[in-house]
Amino acid sequence: MNGICTLANDRVYDQLVGLLNSISAVLGPETPVCIYPFDDQTERVQAEIQRRPNVTLYDDAESIARWDQFMVQMAPERLNQTLRLYGAHRRFCAFDGPFEKFIYMDADTLAMDSMARVFHQLEQCDWVVYDFQFRDPTKIYNLAFPKLLQVFPQERIDREIFCSGFYGAKRGLFDQAQRDWLISQIRNGEAEVLYEGAGEQPVLNYMVMRSGLASCNLAHILPPDESTGCSATSKHFVDRDHILYDRGHRLTYIHYIGIKPQIIEQVCAGENIDFPYRDTFLHYRYLHEPEKRPVFSGTARPYDYSPPPNLFRRVMKKLKLAN
Repeated sequence: MNGICTLANDRVYDQLVGLLNSISAVLGPETPVCIYPFDDQTERVQAEIQRRPNVTLYDDAESIARWDQFMVQMAPERLNQTLRLYGAHRRFCAFDGPFEKFIYMDADTLAMDSMARVFHQLEQCDWVVYDFQFRDPTKIYNLAFPKLLQVFPQERIDREIFCSGFYGAKRGLFDQAQRDWLISQIRNGEAEVLYEGAGEQPVLNYMVMRSGLASCNLAHILPPDESTGCSATSKHFVDRDHILYDRGHRLTYIHYIGIKPQIIEQVCAGENIDFPYRDTFLHYRYLHEPEKRPVFSGTARPYDYSPPPNLFRRVMKKLKLAN
């Protein structure tokens, strides 16, 4: 069986509902979905999936503990204070999970089109992504590490790195023997390959690339005039009947990267805060309860707005006593 996976807790409840509704509307209401728990705060999540027979919450405690321990071992002492050892790595449980082939989608994404192309590509390779993270390897690897290019040649860095918010993969890719081998490589001097500030993302890139998995990025293999963006940081997408298009081509998914969960919570609570493709998100968030959709008045505040510093802070900054 194939399916969709995500990672969530109650803090991202609104994003999760939007994602689940987009999967139901775009991929079909019977599409199997497995949610991996970010932590134990899942009371609202569990109540939500009671209404969704196609959705399950992963509860294999041994698997969760196994991947928790793996992440600790993949972050040696040098990185313990910088690698975010928190629940984001529990998406790795999908390698033990119920689906033979799966697509992982972050909770802050929405499905925009059929995933058939991704699943079809998984017939040809083990790992499928569709993003443009390769344009900025600084958020994946430590480019200042002198031995980086001995581990990964430049051409691989240029083509193979990916964003961990969306990927297609297969169950069983990282068995115990492979995990132990990866840990041994990290312990034997390769820890400094990893960028220190992005949690599970550099670790997952390292796992895939160091294991030599057959991987592909649709952004590379699709014709340039057919590939689309995926990030809400792109300002030119067009909404047609609640589906986003890039230069006339339908997006596969939209990733609301950089929109913090508290911003989404505030918006859903009625605060008039604008963020890219807000109406698209709100359509799916309130797809089955439109009467609860917030109605805004006045001028929206940009989500990335920072108030000017007060007089005291301006003086301190001038005196170089504050940043």
